[in-house]
Amino acid sequence: MKQRIAIIIACVITFSLYSSCKIGYSFTGASLSPEVKTFFVDYFANRARIVNPKLSQEFNNKMNDKFSNELGLTSQRNGGDIEFSGQITRYETRPLGIETTSDGRDIAGQMRFTIGVRVKFVNNIDHDKDFNQTFTAYEDYTSSQNFASIEDEYVGVILDKIITDIFNKSAANW
Repeated sequence: MKQRIAIIIACVITFSLYSSCKIGYSFTGASLSPEVKTFFVDYFANRARIVNPKLSQEFNNKMNDKFSNELGLTSQRNGGDIEFSGQITRYETRPLGIETTSDGRDIAGQMRFTIGVRVKFVNNIDHDKDFNQTFTAYEDYTSSQNFASIEDEYVGVILDKIITDIFNKSAANW
């Protein structure tokens, strides 16, 4: 009889510990509160010195796709459980290093294409998760490549990196 009572007490304690340990887990790595159902992405104006006219729209579309598809949240036109606002602050190419050609001329060997986005994130369910941060990513290319021929492809790659970082910071809390 004592053994049965001990087993029942052990089961109750184990169940109590198991049910009190709430671990958020998902295949996307997201750890948002289950109360978060909607999101809002404000228009990110391009305030960089060089303006790519398609960049703001592409960034906003990718942000909406990321949070809709990976978290199943509903996009709102104004306000939401989580909100993103900010601006594109950087869009530039710079030489990384100088190489000397066979005829003795110095030229840029590698170039770096960089995009930066300042993001203000507001979590209306848990304001402890709010942040205001600049996210930057880049791709390198050789100076022999024509930038115009790789620009669109690299914009997509860089925006994917930045949006993944924003996703990880806001939804996965990394």
